[in-house]
Amino acid sequence: MARIGIDYTAAARQGGGIGRYTRELVAALFRLESAHRYTLLAATGGLLDDGWRAGLAAAAHIRTLPLSDDWLARLWQRLRLPIPVEVITGRLDLFYSPDFVLPPTLGGVRTLLTVHDLSFLHYPDAFVPSLRRYLERVVPRAVARADRVLADSESTRTDLVTHLNVPPDQVEVLYSGVDARFCPAPEPGERERIGERYGIGEHPYVLSVGTVQPRKNYVRLVRAFAQVTVPRWPGLRLLIAGGQGWLCDEILAEAERHGDRVRVLGFVDDVDLPALYRHAALFAFPSLYEGFGLPVLEAMACGTPVVCSNTSSLPEVAGEAALLVDPLDIAGLAEGMLWVLADEGQCQEMVARGLARAAQFTWERAARQLHAAFELLLNLNGV
Repeated sequence: MARIGIDYTAAARQGGGIGRYTRELVAALFRLESAHRYTLLAATGGLLDDGWRAGLAAAAHIRTLPLSDDWLARLWQRLRLPIPVEVITGRLDLFYSPDFVLPPTLGGVRTLLTVHDLSFLHYPDAFVPSLRRYLERVVPRAVARADRVLADSESTRTDLVTHLNVPPDQVEVLYSGVDARFCPAPEPGERERIGERYGIGEHPYVLSVGTVQPRKNYVRLVRAFAQVTVPRWPGLRLLIAGGQGWLCDEILAEAERHGDRVRVLGFVDDVDLPALYRHAALFAFPSLYEGFGLPVLEAMACGTPVVCSNTSSLPEVAGEAALLVDPLDIAGLAEGMLWVLADEGQCQEMVARGLARAAQFTWERAARQLHAAFELLLNLNGV
């Protein structure tokens, strides 16, 4: 039996993004049969409740710190205090971080690291300067120190090899999965529920999901949507679901220019996401750069046609099930949305392809691959 530590801080503190990735992956990992002893580490200082513990396996050992994730980053990453994580978790044979950086560990402990993307290198202007400088410093350091690195896609794997000089045999692709609750079958009354909760009413809508920040390319999406008029979808609106990130003032101002036709919903509870996807006329995801782009698959799994960018990992993830467009071309994005929305037969064909595509990505598959990565590193240690 090996002792494996996992950084669960993102799962405790973040509703979407890496937080949801970590929750889904760890939950699937705990459903596998394993003799290993898992210890979860979470920096929970300042959290108002411990609802993040829900669904964790009873056998998991949980160790919390009365510090925020920001303070932990200051101590371990900025000041580089050599306090090993084992002071909190107890003795370990392996430590896994699903969130870009590694804490100090004792000698002999194997380390596994997930790097989701290198967007801070590709689009530095889309980041607050202090955050960009932090990532430019700590991510390469963590990658160089890790015994093995997991990438969200072949696109990110190529970036790691090309930009951070990771030996190709030390990095592997681990695709995310789609939870079973993202499916085409609606729950009774869900359309009315989300319509009332988010002020949508009965209006048809195009949906986009992701943190409101420049890399998501929402300004161009809003301007493209303003050019879209579809007789078969009277009163069509654009809904953007995502918490406010950094450098979002221009996005919010552009949305406000279009009144009720464009709505920024803010952070949407996970329980409402499947319904929002299911009842959308179209899902639009014109992101400038993604390490994976899970919302694309979630929308497909809910039976919604998808228009997304033809950049970074998105063609790899979407396959032939989405309409791919140049995210910098506002007119092309508008034409793509119009082409799908105006043709019911085209919509149905894309829905069928999307359902088949999304079915190829499961959290169980991801968890089994993660477990195999643990075994590989532990065998190198003779554990």
